[in-house]
Amino acid sequence: MKKKAELTNLDKIYWPDEQITKGDLLEYYSNIAPYILPYLKNRPLSLRRQPNGIKEPGFFQKDIGDSAPDWVKTVEIHAESTDKMVNYLLCNDLQSLLYVANLGCIEMNPWNSTVNKLEYPDYIVMDIDPSPKNTFEDVIEVALAIREILDQIGCEGFCKTSGSRGLHVYIPFNKKYNYDEARDFAEIMASMVTEILPGLTTLERSLSKRKKNHIYVDYLQNRIAQTLASAYSVRPKPGATVSTPLEWKEVKSGLRPGDFTIRNILKRVEEKGDLFKGVLGKGIDIRKALQKLESMHETH
Repeated sequence: MKKKAELTNLDKIYWPDEQITKGDLLEYYSNIAPYILPYLKNRPLSLRRQPNGIKEPGFFQKDIGDSAPDWVKTVEIHAESTDKMVNYLLCNDLQSLLYVANLGCIEMNPWNSTVNKLEYPDYIVMDIDPSPKNTFEDVIEVALAIREILDQIGCEGFCKTSGSRGLHVYIPFNKKYNYDEARDFAEIMASMVTEILPGLTTLERSLSKRKKNHIYVDYLQNRIAQTLASAYSVRPKPGATVSTPLEWKEVKSGLRPGDFTIRNILKRVEEKGDLFKGVLGKGIDIRKALQKLESMHETH
């Protein structure tokens, strides 16, 4: 059976201001495939489709139904919220990636867990979500506070730009703990951050209820079926920004999320390699980490 994604409307303009086309997007995904696929493989994908480019409203599609070609892997998962079976697409190889991008998915949104251990995430994500009044400098400050906690408890964290206004810090779990444990750990981390930076951070999810200059440290991204743009995913934002893994030394004043776009990421990964590899590494020992967090908490 021939596996080949049919690519259509390559001249369609997806980013009008930058004159970036659908063909440019597909070319980017074709080139970045070796780097992005490890973060998509065997993970149910939520499709956020914008077939008319970034200025037009798109739509979310979780259930691919039976519209995918036979060679694209899919998996049926029961959705608690609707009590229905949802046929999720899995993006396990280059042709599947191109098939998804050709549907107008500018952004790749995988689950935190893989189909062989759906209840056990590979990592948790600390999603630093600024309010309209925050600067990116504020976001950097929060990321560095998370890093400081991680350093103190001897855990590794990996930072990437969201491709929009935030930063994401991933902490490897290696499928050792379930989603409830993951969310609880993320919540403890988030509350520690709000203790370190009480004037800047909050656990209040609602934009209308939080102070206008407060950054939400979002630990609820660590529930089953939640998705975030993966590392190396393009975002439907001005400039065709990419969610880009960073070295910690780059997470400092002056960092700009708009610096990383589909035009320069390839050169960057060729020079630096995949800075995110460790996210799928051996994972932290949650018991030890919690003990250390508790003793830190007592000294605070």
